[in-house]
Amino acid sequence: MADIKNTNKDLETEITNIDDPQDEMHLDDARRVKVLSPGMLVFKRFIRNKLAVVGLVILFFMFTFSFLGPLFSPYEQTQVFKGVGSMSKEFAGAIYNEELRYTVADGESFSSGERAQFLLALGSNTDTFTYEDNVFYYVQESEGVYRILQLDPVAEVLLKIFTPVKGDSVPKALQTAYLKAVKEGEDVFVVDGETYRITQKNKAAQISTEHDVALAMLSVYDPYNESDSDTVSSYQFKLATTQAMAQDQTKYTVNSQNFSLRYDDGQVTVLDSSGSEYAEISDIIVNPIDQSIFLTVDFKASVREAINDRETKFSYTDENGETEDYTIVRVNNTYNIKKETPTELIRTYENPSASHLLGLDNNGMDVATRLMYGGQVSLLVGFIVIFIEVFIGIVIGGISGYFGGWVDTALMRFVDLFNSIPFYPMVLIFGSVMDALEVAPRARIFLLMMILGLLGWTGVARIVRGQILSLRELDFMVATEAAGIRTSRRIFKHLVPNVMPLLIVYATAGLGGIIITEATLGFLGLGVKYPLASWGSIINVASDAFVMTNFWFMWIPAGMLILLTVLGFNFVGDGLRDAYDPKMKR
Repeated sequence: MADIKNTNKDLETEITNIDDPQDEMHLDDARRVKVLSPGMLVFKRFIRNKLAVVGLVILFFMFTFSFLGPLFSPYEQTQVFKGVGSMSKEFAGAIYNEELRYTVADGESFSSGERAQFLLALGSNTDTFTYEDNVFYYVQESEGVYRILQLDPVAEVLLKIFTPVKGDSVPKALQTAYLKAVKEGEDVFVVDGETYRITQKNKAAQISTEHDVALAMLSVYDPYNESDSDTVSSYQFKLATTQAMAQDQTKYTVNSQNFSLRYDDGQVTVLDSSGSEYAEISDIIVNPIDQSIFLTVDFKASVREAINDRETKFSYTDENGETEDYTIVRVNNTYNIKKETPTELIRTYENPSASHLLGLDNNGMDVATRLMYGGQVSLLVGFIVIFIEVFIGIVIGGISGYFGGWVDTALMRFVDLFNSIPFYPMVLIFGSVMDALEVAPRARIFLLMMILGLLGWTGVARIVRGQILSLRELDFMVATEAAGIRTSRRIFKHLVPNVMPLLIVYATAGLGGIIITEATLGFLGLGVKYPLASWGSIINVASDAFVMTNFWFMWIPAGMLILLTVLGFNFVGDGLRDAYDPKMKR
């Protein structure tokens, strides 16, 4: 009876303990291991690692920023922002004329060949020259002004014997006038209203009639009114004006129209009969950059005055009363006249503002938006390259590790062959080839991913081979062989899944390296091309020392994103490695 009582008492005590919430049974770590699934166990270990959680948060932010950010951005990746501003543009050009300018008489011609012969004669101080069958003679009207005449030979005189060039005989009146001119030392004489000129041809004297062909001068004639351009540029006007200046005349007549001359600081102004300014003569040529614009003589006079006074700036008031400022920039012997012109400008290197949080880049594009789209490229390249590496590595490593023998030897030598290829030189060569072939930016991204993946799979293959070599002799593999499961299924269904945890760790850690490689190629200009962007191509502007030191927002944000992303992948990779480690402290 006593034993029964004691048993009942113990039973009551146990029941009491169960009902007491203070004594509720707790699962210790050992029991927790027994009830958790392998995946949950890995997850629990992973989240215990604070750095791994930080890395996961960083990667979540990066993916959200890169793939969801563009959906909320008000701008496009290639949108260029422009603004209206002023820009100093060339308006006109001026130069001291150092080459002869030709004005041809009405109905005459003076070809480039004839001009070349004239210059040769001028250089050799010969007053006559010939071109083909034509004979020419020039007279210096004044300094820098030459009157060119064409001679028509009439007769030649040798030892006072007259030989006609045209006709049967030389008129007696012509012979008498010639002898009188020679006696008086004249080389021009007139007979019956016809002017004759005496020139030397070899040892004989030649008598010729003459007519005007062209004027060669250094001076420039500019009309005050565009309607007077034809008159001012005519041969008769320039010849009469030149002769009046040579004879120090202040008044002269051209085609029954009276003109007068006014001299002012080396410039000569032609006035019409009413005393109004008609034309200006100068040795400084002023022409507009846009030939559709007519420059008034007043403006040209202002330019010439500023150049003569060696000024770098001047102001000009037009006929509408509007005053504009001009600057003169001398380049060698040329004077470039510039003025501030309203124009549409690309807003480059604009500092961060409320509308553009990270400013505008060297192409006038929003930096923040470019970073979002650039993140898509950088992350996409990383994941696809890792996928290619893992896929090829699993196939090659799985087959090599399972079969062993000569298959293993052959495939490992194939891996050694790929390992002997210098990685960066090959990537640089492929980048240069794509530049030469002008591959489209989007196609270039996919080719770049293929190249990086094909050159980087050997490490995965060696890891898979090593793991499978150790797993293929275990009992479960013997069981699969006894069950008659085909070889491909044994490798990819039973062996490879046991290697996947290690591959996940490898891939996660390798993603950071791929992003660094892509960024390096982008920085070198061999990666993604404009107008597309990647983080590496964005920081390419830091190769310019001026940009790097003055525009921090152009490269620091992209550099920080690369840094944080690589750190995030490394933290996650370390966390997964520890979580998959069976020796991890529980």
